[in-house]
Amino acid sequence: MRFFITVVILLLGVLGYLVQLNPTPVTLRLTDTAHLEVTLAALILVAIAFGGVLVLSALGMRELRRIYANWRVSRQRQAAGKVQELFTAAHRALFAHRTKEAVSALTRLLEINPHHVPSLLYFGTIKRQAGELAEAIRLHRRARSVDDQNLEVALVLGRELEDAEHPDEAVQLYLEILKADEANPAVLARLRDLYVKRDQWEDAHALQERIFKASRTGPEQDAARGVLCGIKYEIGRIWQAKGERDRARRAFRGAIKLDKMFLPAYMGWGEVILSEGRVRDAASLYEKAYAVIGDVILLHRLEDLYIEMGEPEQVLRLYHEAVRNDPDNHGLRFYLGKVYYRLEMLDEAQDVLSAIDASDEHFPDLHRLLGNLAQRQGNDQLAIEEFKRALGLKKRVIVPYYCPACDYHSIRWSGRCPRCKAWNTFSGSPILIKQQTERAISRVPW
Repeated sequence: MRFFITVVILLLGVLGYLVQLNPTPVTLRLTDTAHLEVTLAALILVAIAFGGVLVLSALGMRELRRIYANWRVSRQRQAAGKVQELFTAAHRALFAHRTKEAVSALTRLLEINPHHVPSLLYFGTIKRQAGELAEAIRLHRRARSVDDQNLEVALVLGRELEDAEHPDEAVQLYLEILKADEANPAVLARLRDLYVKRDQWEDAHALQERIFKASRTGPEQDAARGVLCGIKYEIGRIWQAKGERDRARRAFRGAIKLDKMFLPAYMGWGEVILSEGRVRDAASLYEKAYAVIGDVILLHRLEDLYIEMGEPEQVLRLYHEAVRNDPDNHGLRFYLGKVYYRLEMLDEAQDVLSAIDASDEHFPDLHRLLGNLAQRQGNDQLAIEEFKRALGLKKRVIVPYYCPACDYHSIRWSGRCPRCKAWNTFSGSPILIKQQTERAISRVPW
């Protein structure tokens, strides 16, 4: 810059000397009527001077822009340092459960940089934990508007929209994410769960098929297969309720094809067959299912069917085979005794039930049955003793259905547990539970 100014001054000096040596004027017309007489050297000198001024102006502007840019960079660095300092302070305060201190740091940080996504995420989380769900949604929406590719922000916002009972907005959010990342397993699972909550089974089925196909490890495949079977079962129930038996049958068979141990699908398929009036075919299906699964629930269903058909010997055959295959199972012996009692075969019921050692498991229903048997046989003293034993026990039996996943007990079978919403969990074995309390539920997947 200094060199350029020096050169310009030297040129002006040389031109001034030339003006003195060349005093002859020239006419410079400014308009049609106006003109100016100057020397040629002076004209050249003015032109050069004007050009120099323009160049100097351009160089000056560039220098000013450079100075301004350096100033802005310096300010941004200072601001970034302050933002990092405040964010670190907020993080430490949250870790130490000093929420007010964290809120103060985050508030000052967002005044400096209102688009700092991690701070918006933290602040929204604090608001949600404080019960201010609307404010949490507002903050997380701001964060998403800044970075719409941030999956963590999207998932948090989606969950909050669900909690705020805005399922349509949550669905739209998840669909937007899937447009950019169609195979994202976390988003697919979230959207599937939302469809399941809303009983949109066909939509949930399409997503779960994608999740199942994308699963890699054995545990992942097993979990995905179980959910897919459950959704197929629910679709089958819907078609069955609408009278679309063929579609219902295909849905139930599709679940069995995926998992031969999926009991609800056998039960649903059997109900379809029964609705067609084919009782014997339904019994045949349940027997085949029992041979595969071995669940006593199927024995209960077969018991009702065969007695309805007037073939109690088939019931006894099944229970005898079951007891023979598992002689130490007190539950099966108990059910066999109940069948005898139901069929008015009192002596046989007495023999089977009396042989059960209930000292460890304390079946109150066992003692009630023995009491009823003794009463009907005229042995009132023994009946009173059995009834006292039943009443004196501190535990009770809920027969026959129980969900081991969440400790739910019911007298009605269900393909899906009403409490934990898991499929294929109901067991048919007599399960002892405390009379006054039930275990708290920790796993609610939907």
